[in-house]
Amino acid sequence: MSSIHDQAMQYIYQQVLARLLEHLSQAQRASLQLLIQRLIVAAGGAERINGFRLMFAHDGSQNASHALACLRAAQLSIAARSPGTFELRIAVVRQAGMSATALNNIEQGFSALFLHDDPRVELLMLDDQQLLPFDRRQAISQSQQLAERHELLLFGHLLAGGPRVGFGSHGTLRLAELCRQAIGWRGGVDAIITAQPLPERRRLLAWSRRALREEDLLCIRPIHSCATSLCEGMSELRQRYLQQLYGQARPMATGPNGDYCAPAMRFIIIDDLVHDPDLPYDERLNRFLGCRFDEQYFACAQAGTANPLLLAHLSGLHGQFIEDSDYREGVDAYLRQARQRMQRKGLPRTLQVRLLGRWQHAEQLQQRRSQASDFALQAYGLSEAQLVCQLFAPFVSRGLRLEVFLRRCHPGMLVALPYLHKALQRLPAPEPVVQWMVDISGLDLPLLQMLYLREPESWARPRSLLARIQGRGADLRHLRVQPPSWAWLKAEQPGRY
Repeated sequence: MSSIHDQAMQYIYQQVLARLLEHLSQAQRASLQLLIQRLIVAAGGAERINGFRLMFAHDGSQNASHALACLRAAQLSIAARSPGTFELRIAVVRQAGMSATALNNIEQGFSALFLHDDPRVELLMLDDQQLLPFDRRQAISQSQQLAERHELLLFGHLLAGGPRVGFGSHGTLRLAELCRQAIGWRGGVDAIITAQPLPERRRLLAWSRRALREEDLLCIRPIHSCATSLCEGMSELRQRYLQQLYGQARPMATGPNGDYCAPAMRFIIIDDLVHDPDLPYDERLNRFLGCRFDEQYFACAQAGTANPLLLAHLSGLHGQFIEDSDYREGVDAYLRQARQRMQRKGLPRTLQVRLLGRWQHAEQLQQRRSQASDFALQAYGLSEAQLVCQLFAPFVSRGLRLEVFLRRCHPGMLVALPYLHKALQRLPAPEPVVQWMVDISGLDLPLLQMLYLREPESWARPRSLLARIQGRGADLRHLRVQPPSWAWLKAEQPGRY
């Protein structure tokens, strides 16, 4: 039975390879032998390719899906002509803010490439700091959702409520933690595959090197030459980030710094062999992989690290409640930036018009607003009122803008202002008042009391890790972060209770 089963599986793999080759572009098929040769050289020769273990991080983007298809073609091509082939470990970036379309694209691609039942392939995801087998049907755990919710809210409050905070470069830190754990999973891997284009790779390494140096976390081995050094350093940087976010003291241990240095783990760069510049949006390959264009990610390539639909919604709320204009103006400001990013990425003009046109009419805008609100509630458990509260950042600086927030959004609670301050100062206060504050913020009382004693990070510590993270987007490009204008808010500053 075993030999019959093996023969049947080999036949299936041959069929998958044949269909995959039919759907690769001419340039990708021509580059396939070069890709195979690069992997064989990295393994140390054809006799060592069997069992050579590679890791690939899948962020849900189309680029990642296409790169994985080429890797699979190389894996099956080697297996068809030799006794063995390399093993592939795929670490899936999965977060609460990932859309259903992005997750479905990942699952459809895995099925089309017949990855689930291949013993040479491992599919992993990170949930609540634990590596688990990837399962599209498994919902994000409540503890993971709560952690991401707290991270989003605290970051917004501490960075004075800017509409784009909470979806910046800290997504890269989550990715680093995923890679760090996946590297060491069950015997580890021999190398990391990266299909990032050269400009993105340079930006990542430059940002990482600068961030690690400013936190005194650079390892004795350069991060550009050792995947382990990069992942461990960025993972430690994420721990520093979370400590600053929650107001915890920094531990004495410095993590990656030390005299011991394990053997270097290589990066194998394949972007020049898997991305066809003439077909950046290859519909044939997308159809084979079951990959649908995700409208929620119209301006961001990293589907697992940011959500432009929610960003546009936050920008609209910022315009309506903070800038004293309206929801439309806030959304339009975000869409202008999104158009620039799409042009920079080379998105076809017809696709740009189609995507941005769906925000134009009043009825369409209201529909998008409802979709974003539903998504925030489903992914993070956050209502629109809680998002607006984050934009006001009313609790930092000993409640400097608390009275302003109440006058603007909840005038009926003005009579309870003294009790709100007492609760935030850890003094006795009526339970209904405390519960209202917890409900409207989405944060528990200890976290609110922590915020009450903190100053906005961009004011108090403009060179802190949190402030530096705010200044970068999900693609690690500089953001033009403008401080909110509060000039129109003429309410008196609250007293000290």
